[in-house]
Amino acid sequence: MHLFWEHGYEATSLAMLREAMGLTPPQIYNAFTDKETLFRKALTHYHETEIGFAVEALSAPVSTGEAIRRLLLGAAKAYSRPGKPGGCLFVSGALAASPQAQAIADELRTYRKASETAIAARLAKGRAAGDLPENLSVEGLAKYIASVMNGMSIQARDGASVEELRALAQTALAALPVGGQNQAYD
Repeated sequence: MHLFWEHGYEATSLAMLREAMGLTPPQIYNAFTDKETLFRKALTHYHETEIGFAVEALSAPVSTGEAIRRLLLGAAKAYSRPGKPGGCLFVSGALAASPQAQAIADELRTYRKASETAIAARLAKGRAAGDLPENLSVEGLAKYIASVMNGMSIQARDGASVEELRALAQTALAALPVGGQNQAYD
């Protein structure tokens, strides 16, 4: 998982995987069938082990503003953890995808879209509770928040510190129409 996270799908070679797992090519193929299957297993493992901050933030019984604050600040911390590749595998794994890896790019897009959908669902809940303006497009705001997180992931890949990522999160939070504060969103 860390190799794919650090190098992306295509740049992670069979030799790199072999060395990291201590397996021969036949053993890798016997265990995982092919590199694509191994990558999909790595995505599942990443989803189960690395994005708990997002699930917790979006499901916490707090105001919408607090949930989004937890989400963005959690991303800042998760994307810059020592000992782990920077950023998010769902973003960095597809930054460079050739036509031969289109199925992988599509799968990563599905994960990113699921995240955006979860954010939209939390925003809709907040709008229904009166935390957000009634005329707010939760889909549009969710796309904005997901885009900020994707940008934070790329910044982390480029070496941004947790403090720099937190500053990005705070800037994004200042633009949110939570509690009806910013009515500029229709």
